[in-house]
Amino acid sequence: MPVEIAPQRSPRSAARVAGALYLLYMAASVLADALGDIGLGDAQQVFDRIALHPLSFRLGLLTAFVSALLFLVTAWSLYLLLAPVNRELSLLFLLLNAVGVAVQCISLLALVAALQLGDPAPGALHGLTTVEADALTLWSVGVYKTGFVAAQLFFGAWLFPLGYLIYRSEFLPRLLGALLILDGVAEMVWLVQGLVLPGLPQLKTPGTFVSLLAEVGLALWLLIRVARVAAQDAGTSATAWPPAGAGGSGR
Repeated sequence: MPVEIAPQRSPRSAARVAGALYLLYMAASVLADALGDIGLGDAQQVFDRIALHPLSFRLGLLTAFVSALLFLVTAWSLYLLLAPVNRELSLLFLLLNAVGVAVQCISLLALVAALQLGDPAPGALHGLTTVEADALTLWSVGVYKTGFVAAQLFFGAWLFPLGYLIYRSEFLPRLLGALLILDGVAEMVWLVQGLVLPGLPQLKTPGTFVSLLAEVGLALWLLIRVARVAAQDAGTSATAWPPAGAGGSGR
């Protein structure tokens, strides 16, 4: 019995899917922070959210796990888009992203423990006093914050091959590639600041603006700009996007 092979998704379609997933991931991250102070909130803010608004925190924690999944799927969609430029480097940024997501999810498990301590089921504390339970809750939140910062090693590293491939691609703006590489540097600064200089959070502030510009810019370009190019090229069979042989083998 003959096997029919579905036609490969067009690069334009792949770019729009990647852009949409990237925006969904960022929206989920913002929502997790709004509901549970997960991400940008400090340890005390997370503790207060658990103690005063446990339902909101639970929703935020669920959203944080969903955002991690969306980030991994986003990296996979970018791999599909950029593999024709250089498959090895595309696989590298996908693996780096996957390890970062794994570290992030492991750190979120500390928040599950904090939630069990801060909003326990009846009899779940097994004789712990309120003061002891609060201290363990705050400690668990601190473990999460440290793990979240550690994940930036991989979330920063994945941006270097991603930015390089976008710079070399010939069908994505080189400026975005350069900004993503700077974003990777900013993530490394955040890593060092969080682990070595925790008393100087202002060191990561400039990098936050670079990250916002680079990653939101990439998502919007993929989703909106590519759609406009597709509309302009509709019906012109001579136009290929990305250009045939764009980026070559990347070697």
